[in-house]
Amino acid sequence: MIVKPRAGDHLVVGKYTGKVIVGVGLLMVVPLLTSIAYHEWDTALDFVISIMACLVFGFGAQILSRTDRDLGWSHGLVVAAGSWVWATLLGCLPLYLSGHEGSYLNAMFDVMSGYTTTGLYLLQDLDHIANGLNMWRHLLTYAGGQGIVVIALTFLFKGTAGAYKVYVGEGKDERLLPNVVQTARAIWLVSLTWLVLGTVALSGVGLALGQAPGRAFLHGLWIFMGGWSTGGFAPQSYNTVWFHSLAYEVIAAVVFIAGSFNFALHWAMWTGNRKEIVRNIEVLSFTITLTLMTLVATFALAKAGVYPTAMTLFRKVFYQLASGHTTTGFSTIYSRAFVTQWGPIGMLAVTVVMAIGASACSTAGGIKGIRIGVITKAFIQDIRRMISPESAVVCSRYHHIRDIALDDAMVRTVMTITLCYLTTYMITALIGVAYGYDLSSSAFEAVSAVSNTGLSCGVTSPAMPDFLKVVYIFGMWLGRLEFMSVFALAGYLFSMARGR
Repeated sequence: MIVKPRAGDHLVVGKYTGKVIVGVGLLMVVPLLTSIAYHEWDTALDFVISIMACLVFGFGAQILSRTDRDLGWSHGLVVAAGSWVWATLLGCLPLYLSGHEGSYLNAMFDVMSGYTTTGLYLLQDLDHIANGLNMWRHLLTYAGGQGIVVIALTFLFKGTAGAYKVYVGEGKDERLLPNVVQTARAIWLVSLTWLVLGTVALSGVGLALGQAPGRAFLHGLWIFMGGWSTGGFAPQSYNTVWFHSLAYEVIAAVVFIAGSFNFALHWAMWTGNRKEIVRNIEVLSFTITLTLMTLVATFALAKAGVYPTAMTLFRKVFYQLASGHTTTGFSTIYSRAFVTQWGPIGMLAVTVVMAIGASACSTAGGIKGIRIGVITKAFIQDIRRMISPESAVVCSRYHHIRDIALDDAMVRTVMTITLCYLTTYMITALIGVAYGYDLSSSAFEAVSAVSNTGLSCGVTSPAMPDFLKVVYIFGMWLGRLEFMSVFALAGYLFSMARGR
């Protein structure tokens, strides 16, 4: 029998969803102040309206949902998944009111892309939008990389036991510190430290390239936000190719590779465990797969004679592959070049690394390196069992912050999530094919959306079918939350309708 949620369950979900949406409203103060600083009064008014909408919804939900109950597991998962929906519906108001989006659906697409650190966008005339609006786009992806629930945990939640349930619902499960609220604040400590260092470095290169100080600072800040969050948003329509600077590319690559690492790995190094960087299974998995796919793409493009020199070839291939593998989405080639120059093999290499993604509990998306590592370890373990005597006990371990024994339950969980990703990649790609896109382009774009990467081969555009936009929005949401909390929300809604 399906148990119908009680009124008390709705109150718990409503209360904590309201807290998250208040956090989204408070986040809009930053682009509001940016708009005021640059005398962008129309944009400032758009943000005032949007802030009021978020605060009315957020505080209204808390007033109507007064309860002293703490969050249970199901509540936490539902709050995590549902908050992202409401945050998208309300967070897209500034974009829609700006007039740079063709429809409310387009604005929702861009905001979901920002929150999920995907980087695909439908916004029109990007090169001429207001600074306040650009600040909101990049703040979305920076905050989304840490997690909008992490924002609420940091500033708006008390250190209750239930807070951990919401944290896990957002696709994270590692505690850097004993208390989950302290963990959220530690994540922000790491991110803000990198923010200062990365912005200073990128701004310095911008000044050296001849940018005005204000423009160099904003571009440095925004590119850092897009890189660290592995989000891929950039202030110009030509993405990072706009800068035509090797130094800018190198710094951006350092930022987005660092941003793709597990926050637990950052914290281990932060607290003195420097050897973890060379022992961690996620780092090893990432290094091996990136190297292999870079060699494949380099061989294919060298054979086709796409780039004139070895340096140019390596520079283009490594940057796109690293950007894809970290699910960042920065690019130094034009979108259609994947189809017209890179060809099927080059596109396949990028698609594979996008599908894998980077580290769990980071700002990155995709299947994750730790799952690829665990599957590989399990495969080797099974081979060892087959060739060992029946009396032999074969055990495997992997290292992730600590040595962890591999067991069947862990492998089963890893395989389940991996299968969910592969199935979603396939279904999304087939829907693209049904709309007339060729298989390689459709698969490339589908994997980019669901893995929250943001590289595009030209499929994503304001002219794409509305249903495909909805499919990509749903895919980005599923991929970022790693399915479980979305499934929990679907189960909650179903039990409301059919439960007893």
